Amino acid sequence: MTRTRSRPAALAAACLVVFTASAALAGPTPTLNALVSRYEALGDVGEDPDSGGAADARWRLPDVSPAADATRAAMLKKIQADLSALPVKGLSDEERLTRDLLMFSLRDRVEAAGFDEARMPFSSDGGFDVMMLYRASGMTLRNADEARRWIALLNGMPGWYAANIANARRGVATGFVQAIPTAQAVLERAQRAAATPLADDPLLAPLRALPSSVPAATRAALIAEGEKAVTDKVAPARAGFVKFMAEEYVPHAAKSLAASDLPDGKRYYAFLVRRHTTTDLTPDQIHDIGQAEVARIRARMLETMKAAGFQGDLPAFIAMLRKDPRFYATSRQQLLEKSSEIAKRADDQLPAHFGVLPRLTYGVRPVPASIEKGYTTGRYFGGDAKAGRAGGLMINTSELDQRPLYELPALVLHEGAPGHHIQTSLAAEQTAVPEFRRNLYFTAFGEGWGLYSEWLGEEMGIYRDPYELFGRLSYEMWRACRLVADTGMHWKGWSLEQARACFTDNTALSPTNIEVELKRYVSWPGQALAYKVGELKLLELRRRAEAKLGDRFDERGFHDAVLLHGSLPLSVLETRIDAWIAQQAKKKG
Repeated sequence: MTRTRSRPAALAAACLVVFTASAALAGPTPTLNALVSRYEALGDVGEDPDSGGAADARWRLPDVSPAADATRAAMLKKIQADLSALPVKGLSDEERLTRDLLMFSLRDRVEAAGFDEARMPFSSDGGFDVMMLYRASGMTLRNADEARRWIALLNGMPGWYAANIANARRGVATGFVQAIPTAQAVLERAQRAAATPLADDPLLAPLRALPSSVPAATRAALIAEGEKAVTDKVAPARAGFVKFMAEEYVPHAAKSLAASDLPDGKRYYAFLVRRHTTTDLTPDQIHDIGQAEVARIRARMLETMKAAGFQGDLPAFIAMLRKDPRFYATSRQQLLEKSSEIAKRADDQLPAHFGVLPRLTYGVRPVPASIEKGYTTGRYFGGDAKAGRAGGLMINTSELDQRPLYELPALVLHEGAPGHHIQTSLAAEQTAVPEFRRNLYFTAFGEGWGLYSEWLGEEMGIYRDPYELFGRLSYEMWRACRLVADTGMHWKGWSLEQARACFTDNTALSPTNIEVELKRYVSWPGQALAYKVGELKLLELRRRAEAKLGDRFDERGFHDAVLLHGSLPLSVLETRIDAWIAQQAKKKG
């Protein structure tokens, strides 16, 4: 999972992007340029707002008030109307792509605005209350001035908490609330954050890592000022959030798990399915695809089990994998080192499979201790070369007996390279395109690419034995079960036990991982569908290219064709790959 998300609007911060002359499109299309400029000036919504956009976006907390949302929605509708009236004739191919992507983004945001998603500003593993922790994990303060700006952000956090709590109160008043398991998980997370000792608070880590070029006395003063901000401003805000969750939210949380049981829920869940998959597939169609994929992957898992020399059945093999100590790290550091070693082996293979690679590097980092409990097993956070920040492959190093090493190669490939790091970094490094295209993230494209990268690991030689290959298949089965479980819970009225069965019966995921993931699907409906839907489309397009081009098929060229225009809706991706195939077919052998 990567750093920018199509999450509900209030789950994060607005990235206010200012369109500059250097990002302007070439060519005589000032009307398109003007519309792009207006759109970018509005900003976008993303979980990690300092991962791209305007240079000073990371120094701001966004305005998430209903008035600000209403203003943005009205302006989005006006831009949408003006773009619909824009003549397409005369636009270059690149300009047409910009227009199509802008139109797709506008339709999504305008429709989303109608559901007032700001009323639900948190999920089981994300939300406004952890946004600054995400920022802190990748924040490098280069001088005293930047340190003071960071401290100003800390001092501004009470207002940020208050605005989001006000939105959540509107959710309670209107019945647009998270289910009980999610509400309880968020309360527990808030309690842990409120109990964090000052010495261990991740919000202070950027200040404590100030470079030696800042005089020692100045560093000490800045750290003291930051500690005062956390003590006087952040701590009361955190305590207030705990009180709100315990006294107002949890008692009124939804008893049903299903998003379709929320007010206007059936229409809302259908929208979420379209948003995250960028297709017109219905929940029932996706459920059927999931069941077919479960059967297909299970057959290959049985083959891999036999290759490992195991004599029992699949449940016995999975039980052995979950218990055998040879498959588990014995320290947090060892898990990080194993992840880093896999990442470097993957890096070693990248030039053989990609014609263009990003300049930006990435590092392997632990998930902050204050949020690791209940957090997903790994995640990617984007970097920013201009800000001097590498990408970050975040590894959850808690509960080591629940983090099997045979799954680690697939996780690293998905979240690091060739997965999210390559995809998002290449998108960010596009030239001569508007800024919004550099930061677009369509979930089906990005997560589909992440899952495709796990598959590509076989060709790259990353999986060294049947156990690691089984780990990849277990991860693929995990995503197939998501299709079944997400639609089952949110559309078909399944219980948590019914959804859990697919994972326990068919994957080698640890019990802790399964429970964390189930909570995530409950709290973030539709998002989990994007992975398998996107991967299936990418594999379909690759096989189409291989079949039509035969010996002329160039894997490196195919990957470049997929990635070098940035994140795309699946229908747009298909059109562009078909054009690439036709172009390659015309070339002389």
